[in-house]
Amino acid sequence: MSKQARKPLRWVGSAKRDLDAMPDDVQDLFGHAIDLAQAGSKHPDAKVLTGFGSAGVLEVVEDDRGSTYRAVYTVKFAGWIYVLHCFQKKSRSGIKTPKEDMDLIHARLKAAKQHFETWQAEQGARR
Repeated sequence: MSKQARKPLRWVGSAKRDLDAMPDDVQDLFGHAIDLAQAGSKHPDAKVLTGFGSAGVLEVVEDDRGSTYRAVYTVKFAGWIYVLHCFQKKSRSGIKTPKEDMDLIHARLKAAKQHFETWQAEQGARR
C-alpha cells in the first residue's frame, strides 16, 4: 500500500498565532487533528461546523482548565487544508459559536477560496 501524500497546510489570518497562545494540551490536540486532516483522515472529535453548507468546514473543541477552545479548518479545497480560526470561546451561555467568530470564519473561508483559486490558476499556467 502506497503512502498518501500529505496535503499542504495554510494558516489564514492570525490562526497560527492564536493556536500558539493556547495551553500546550490544547495545542497538542488541535495539532494532531490538523495533522490527521493533512494525512487525509479525520480526528474522532472533528465535527462539521453548521452554517457553511457543504463547505467541508470542521471544528474541534477542547475544554481545558474551565475554558473552551476551538479550532476551525476546511478540507473543501482539493489537496489543501486551510486552518481558518483558532479561538477561546468567551461566552458562558450555550454551545453556539458567537456571531463575531462565525463572521470571521466566513471571511477567512472566502480568503482561502481566493488563495486556492490563485494557486490553481498558477498550476494551470505551469502546464
